[in-house]
Amino acid sequence: MTSTPPPSSLDPGIAARLKRGADGLVPAVAQQYDTGEVLMLGWMDDEALHRTLTTGRCTYWSRSRREYWVKGDTSGHVQHVKSVALDCDGDTVLVRVDQTGAACHTGDRTCFDADVLLTDAGSGAPAADQ
Repeated sequence: MTSTPPPSSLDPGIAARLKRGADGLVPAVAQQYDTGEVLMLGWMDDEALHRTLTTGRCTYWSRSRREYWVKGDTSGHVQHVKSVALDCDGDTVLVRVDQTGAACHTGDRTCFDADVLLTDAGSGAPAADQ
């Protein structure tokens, strides 16, 4: 069952460019503005994006709790927004931030620090060192 998204004050020009999923959400990638480090992936609807643009703090939609959350309100690990961009298709938001403390709920700096074994495409064999 799909519910109608709550009304939003998002600029209609920006809203028209967004390509949302069936749930009304777009993925939002948070990236450290000065190093390029990818910190986390969250989800935004129109209102979360509006709040992010107008407050200078990242606001996300929690799919599990079904509520808005501002990064750092409970943890102190704040994301101060430096810039916001849409990708060429309008289906992903890139938020460049100045991250204070950990971005990941596990307490790690980034959600993307897990070790991954790289393989040569299609072969399943470990990639050769370059």
